[in-house]
This record gives sequence, C-alpha cells and structure tokens, in this order.
Amino acid sequence: MSTSSSSRLYASIQLRRNRGLAGLYLVVAAFLVLYALLFPGILSIGGFSKFTQNWFPLALVTMAQALLMLNGGITLAMGPLVSLGAVIAATTMEGALGVPGGILAVSLAGLSIGAVIGAIVTYLRLPAIIVTLAGSFIIGGVALILLPRPGGFIPDWLSTVLAGHTPVAFLLLIVILALWKAFLATPLGLGIYAAGDNPVGAFRSGVPVERVKVAAFALSGLLATLTGLFVAAQTGSGDPVIGTPFTLNSIAAAVLGGVGFLGGKGTMRGAICGSLLLSVMINVMFFLGFPPVAQYVAQGLIIVGAVAVPELLGQWRARR
Repeated sequence: MSTSSSSRLYASIQLRRNRGLAGLYLVVAAFLVLYALLFPGILSIGGFSKFTQNWFPLALVTMAQALLMLNGGITLAMGPLVSLGAVIAATTMEGALGVPGGILAVSLAGLSIGAVIGAIVTYLRLPAIIVTLAGSFIIGGVALILLPRPGGFIPDWLSTVLAGHTPVAFLLLIVILALWKAFLATPLGLGIYAAGDNPVGAFRSGVPVERVKVAAFALSGLLATLTGLFVAAQTGSGDPVIGTPFTLNSIAAAVLGGVGFLGGKGTMRGAICGSLLLSVMINVMFFLGFPPVAQYVAQGLIIVGAVAVPELLGQWRARR
C-alpha cells in the first residue's frame, strides 16, 4: 500500500471515529465561556489550577471507564477502587519507603485487582457488570478494614505539589493523554479497539482478545487507584468512601463524550471532553444558584439528551 493510500485510510478512520465530536466541542466551549463569565477568577493561574485539580480526578476515572467501554466492558467498581487507592496511599506513605513506596503500593493494587477482575470476566465468561458489582463490595470492605474512618498520612509537600497553586494537574493530564496516544500505536492499544469493535474478527486477525481484555481491566484499575492517590493528596488524608460518586459519574462522562457501551465506538479525547463538560456543568449550575436536587435533575436531562440526540439524528439520516 502506498503512503498516500495509507494517509487517506488513516484520515477516513479518524473522520469516522471523530464523527459527532464537533457538536460536543461546541457545547463544552459554550459552557466554558459561561463559566468564565460567572467566575472570572478561572482566568487567573490560581483559579485555573483549582478548576483543573477538581476536574482531574473525574477525567482520570473517565479514562479508566472509557478504556473498558472501548473494549466492550464496563466496571461498577470504579468508586471503591478510588477509595482503596486513597486509603493505601494514606496508610503507606508514613512507612519506611515513604512516598515512592506508597505510589508503588497504590499502582500494584490497581493493576493486580484490575487483572483479577478481568481474568474472572474473561476466562469464566461472566458478565462484567455482575463481577464488578460484586467486586465493588469486596474492595469497599477492604478499604474500610484498612482505614475505618478518614485519616492516615499524606506529606504536606505532596499535597502542595499536586493540589497547590500551580496547574500541575493539567500538566499531568496532558502527559497521560500523550502516553495514551503512544499506547494506541502499540499492538495492545490497537487490540483494545479491535476486540471491542469486532472480537471474532479481531481474533481471526491474530489479536489475543482474552489477554487484551485482561490488560484493559488492569490498566483501568491502575488509573482508578492513582485517582485515589491524587484525591488523598487533595484532602490531605485517606477516606474509605470518598470514591463513591465516581462510579456513575465516570460512566456519565464517557457517554457524554460519545463512547458506546458495545465497544469500539468513541475516542479517549471525546471521553475527556465529556468529563470536562460534566465538571463545568456542575460548576455553572452552582454559580447559577441551582439547588442540589435541581442540579441532579438537570444533569440527568442533559445526559439523556446527549445520548438520545445522536441516536435520533442517526435514525433520521438512515430514513433519508
């Protein structure tokens, strides 16, 4: 195949994967402008830093959830994994190995738990939603055993670096997205999309579908527990239930970003934009004086609309 043919093929694939994201980008831009009008302080370094620090955990768990959804899976253990990451960080960083030991413990916990869940789903042929639901209770229980109430130790310097007055969180997100882009160029990265879109065809093409699925769960678990580490640095302590809201929010943000439940549909940049939209939307409703109940109702309506409108447009195009 010539270089020009490869370029055209790549461009057509990118166009198909990005279909529908232009509307999402416009909506996100509109909400960002409205947010800047309501809270001009976001345009300062300190305001931007605080905003990105609040957005970063949601962005990270959305990536973790989208990683599985692109592969045709889903997890209901996202919140407990975040809580466990926060608890492990707060209970290990005071030890002899300090912060490096804590980061290593958090990473190994996320990778191993994710791999175990992925292996159960893959090799026992059990529904991911059932396995991860059961896993959420177990993981949540372990977090409570390790730290029954908020506490533990997070070094002040780590909290200052990650959650201070500099946009470190935004820089970390850029680095993670760059790593994701590089990961997509590997056989494993390509396999995640291929196995999610057409597992049978991917298997016949030589993709180790089962190992790819286990790897997706392991990487998702890693991102979730690292999110917990960041949240612990934000709060200065570990909390065994702090990750609870992240389970449904990660799914909502990924769906807002155009990631499909059946695998192979969507992009990570769309998922990140979905998390940004959800985060900005909550802030805008707060500044507009929406009561908490109205915020939940508005969130639900916007999410349903974001899912329904593309489907209705697709049906309308098919009938033409």
